[in-house]
Amino acid sequence: MNGLSDQATGRASDGSLERRNYFKDPLTLRWLGTAAILSAGMIVGGYLLGNGLLRAKEAEHAVTVRGLAERDVTADLATWTISYATTSTDLATAQEKVRQDTATIEKFFADLGFPGAELQPTGANVASNTYEGVTSYTVRQRLSLRTTDIDRAQKAVSRQFDLVNRGVFLEEGSAMAYSFTKLNEIKPEMVAEATRDARSSAEQFAEDSGTGVGAISDATQGYFTIEARDGDVGGWGVSDTPFKKVRVVTTVNFLLN
Repeated sequence: MNGLSDQATGRASDGSLERRNYFKDPLTLRWLGTAAILSAGMIVGGYLLGNGLLRAKEAEHAVTVRGLAERDVTADLATWTISYATTSTDLATAQEKVRQDTATIEKFFADLGFPGAELQPTGANVASNTYEGVTSYTVRQRLSLRTTDIDRAQKAVSRQFDLVNRGVFLEEGSAMAYSFTKLNEIKPEMVAEATRDARSSAEQFAEDSGTGVGAISDATQGYFTIEARDGDVGGWGVSDTPFKKVRVVTTVNFLLN
């Protein structure tokens, strides 16, 4: 009996040793690693497939609409770059004429009540040209007005030809430009307004199709644009307008119930 027990014990020990060696075998380890990777891949793939099918199902019950928000605003900054020049065969004469024109322009703005600091020189240059042995010199000067007093700026524009009558030769491009610098203050309200407009369109679509509007799936905000309220203006002798229109369009994807 003891002999049989010893044989059984020996066989059990051999079996345990074989199993331990089996799991230490490099080939077995590679096989088990491959099986684990394949199992993980199947789990992840199944999740992605299920999630993709869910999204596809949601896409079948969604509507994409655009919402518009517009707001009329008044510019809060006016800039006027005034370019003037004179030509003479004598450089000193041309320079003196430009100095006189500068003094005339400074007095023009001072008489209108602009602080002297709001008018600053922004550049000057001298060009020469020789034709049939005669050399002429063109001296060009630029002054820039920058002010937040929009009413006063408009008054200055309406009287700009007073400078011409005083002998100042205004070059092309000497026009007032108005800017609206407080866009960030109205952005949130306008985005919310555009979103409400988009939802209104989605609700109309849902009503026509016998469904209801659910949550927002995704949304894209367009660019804000600031343009002249009454159309394009500008060019020589024509000023910009302080009255602007701010516009934004959002694209929203709503789920349908």
